[in-house]
Amino acid sequence: MLPVSNSVSPEPYEKPKTLEIIVRKNSFNSLNSVIQSRGWLLLTILTIQFILLMTLRSFPFPRRHAQFTSSSSPVLYLALRNNLSRAANGVSSAIPLQPDDECGSGRVFVYNLPKTFNTEILEQCDNLNPWSSRCNALANDGFGNEATGLKGIVPDNLVSSWYWTDQFVSEIIFHNRILNHKCRTMEAESATAFYIPFYAGLAVGKYLWHNYTHDDRDKHCQMMLRWVRDQPYWNRSNGWDHFITMGRITWDFRRSNARDWGSSCIYMPGMRNITRLLIERNPWDYFDVGVPYPTGFHPRSDSDVVQWQKFVRHRQRTKLFCFAGATRGKIKNDFRGLLLDHCRKESDYCQVVNCGGTRCSNGTSAIIETFLDSDFCLQPRGDSFTRRSIFDCMVAGSIPVFFWHRTAYLQYQWFLPSEPESYSVFIHRNEVKNGTSIREVLKKYSKDEVRKMREKVIEYIPKLVYARSENGLGHIKDAFDVAMDGVLRRFKEHEDENWYKWK
Repeated sequence: MLPVSNSVSPEPYEKPKTLEIIVRKNSFNSLNSVIQSRGWLLLTILTIQFILLMTLRSFPFPRRHAQFTSSSSPVLYLALRNNLSRAANGVSSAIPLQPDDECGSGRVFVYNLPKTFNTEILEQCDNLNPWSSRCNALANDGFGNEATGLKGIVPDNLVSSWYWTDQFVSEIIFHNRILNHKCRTMEAESATAFYIPFYAGLAVGKYLWHNYTHDDRDKHCQMMLRWVRDQPYWNRSNGWDHFITMGRITWDFRRSNARDWGSSCIYMPGMRNITRLLIERNPWDYFDVGVPYPTGFHPRSDSDVVQWQKFVRHRQRTKLFCFAGATRGKIKNDFRGLLLDHCRKESDYCQVVNCGGTRCSNGTSAIIETFLDSDFCLQPRGDSFTRRSIFDCMVAGSIPVFFWHRTAYLQYQWFLPSEPESYSVFIHRNEVKNGTSIREVLKKYSKDEVRKMREKVIEYIPKLVYARSENGLGHIKDAFDVAMDGVLRRFKEHEDENWYKWK
């Protein structure tokens, strides 16, 4: 047994279980009637399948569309084959011949907010940061400058899919994508969900430092809520079917009193029912949903994803583990400093990227190269419980090692495997403080166990990245698609089950 614990606390906002109703079917049919029923069922199903096949063959399509083969129409071919097989065995067909409605969970309406809440904020990119311009970070629809410095580190044909992306730009990415979403509707009365394209994180970022007042930090959110609450569809649900992307951590919007950090946006009455997509959530607030930090990899197609997965799967890794980060000198008993020291002492097994000062702020090839070279990557908490490095690490096919459950397990349930031990290692921070060797813990994993964990990480890469195309990847779902599916599914379930709403 390894001296680690993979136990995870239960999901804090887990959906209440509904009563299970057991229906007992009448079992007093005679054997003769059962045989007769199955015979008629089999005959009926085979007849319908035959008529359908003959009808489709008569359509004036090119020959490749009239032949149902595994290569030309795999979904329909498998459905027909499986239905015929099930019918031949006396089982009723359970697979529809037509694909399900892509918008079965509903449609989304995007509010046309005044530009002061989004595009005008971008236009003021020179003034969004008290130290330097943010214009480069917000270029290319929020993806940032192209990461041409990665040439020679990543495959040549994928270099154009890499950018020096800032970690606080999810508001821009979601807004651009949702305008082209397949389930967007222009008719508000038919919507299941209402999106508020307010750049809350960019708006407050300017006022988090120096001598700005709490009124400065709250003003944009207050104005937005006044505007939205005047809309007729807000009054229909008191905001319960509305959602927003807030591109910073939840704690930047949870100021309890005037002297504390951040804005009080989430505590404002109008925000109580709004689902909030954040890069770090409060695990005890149902309306907070954790979404992946933007990384530098923004594939343009399914092919880009598949090529990248193949590349990281076959990468030759020369180090057992690595750590990329900086110390927090003002924090007593800084755990990140402890990990840096631990890594330096284990230099034969661990590679370090010291991100002290501004060495990693504008993107550096050293980070991605280090993750690509390591089997495991150490992921302590950052300035808050989460950090972007988790996703940089996993996109590179490296296996994360966590020291706090809240760093990932209680954050990104829609995006990560439900079994933490299938893709990660957990070592309690107190064990490391008390002298447990990280190297010895990780060396006890066999090559086969490491391979299986890496394969699970690679499988989930598409759910951790945001596509460069405004229409998504194609057949593969990226982080945006997963988030949208989750929001629409949540609202649909609430609507059907009459969930409680704040007044």
